Amino acid sequence: MMVFEKQGWHLLGLAVLLAGIVAVASESLLTGRFLGIPTRSWFIFSLAVPICHQVYVWLIWRTELHRNSISRRFGARGFGYYAIGFSLLFAFRLISIILLAAANRGTLALPPAIALPVAGVFLGLAAYLFYSVQKYFGFERAYGIDHFDEDYRGKPFVKKGIFRFTDNGMYVFGFLILWVPGLLLLSKAALVVALFNHLYIWVHYYCTELPDIRRIYGKPANGASAT
Repeated sequence: MMVFEKQGWHLLGLAVLLAGIVAVASESLLTGRFLGIPTRSWFIFSLAVPICHQVYVWLIWRTELHRNSISRRFGARGFGYYAIGFSLLFAFRLISIILLAAANRGTLALPPAIALPVAGVFLGLAAYLFYSVQKYFGFERAYGIDHFDEDYRGKPFVKKGIFRFTDNGMYVFGFLILWVPGLLLLSKAALVVALFNHLYIWVHYYCTELPDIRRIYGKPANGASAT
């Protein structure tokens, strides 16, 4: 079934990343608590959110692309409903890391004189990415509207703004925002989860988005990708 194309590789990639997480998730890493909840619980929650997000996107994209399941059920409102879910889950990726960093703050032995400028650079690059998406690309395309609306499938790939430097601006630069809480609050656990997010999104790209781009556009990506 085309809905499950390359999802075996997705599961394998996720399993490898989670095995790495288990290997580093020592008691010394997961010290602290916030709002009375231990760091370990925030850690698990902050890992569960990106998994739910990427499974959600895979399921909606593929069932819509190959079966028009969402559009047949909700009509023109389908994309909007999906986008709300996408936005909430993406927001919770950041929120969950902020909560984790608050619980685990002060565990990273890095001078603030280094951590704060690095956080500033990461935040600036992420801001430029979101500006480029808004100005040149459009958030509807970033959310994957080409899976829903065939009119978007004839549009060229974008090579302006931050997309001049990479075809995958969202994944290269957008996800830098998830590193900022760990740097600001000097949290080892938050940085581990940020790294997990940044690696796991590439699993999504190679196992879900890239096959879909090739099917929708009939060629590999050459410019800003669909997300």
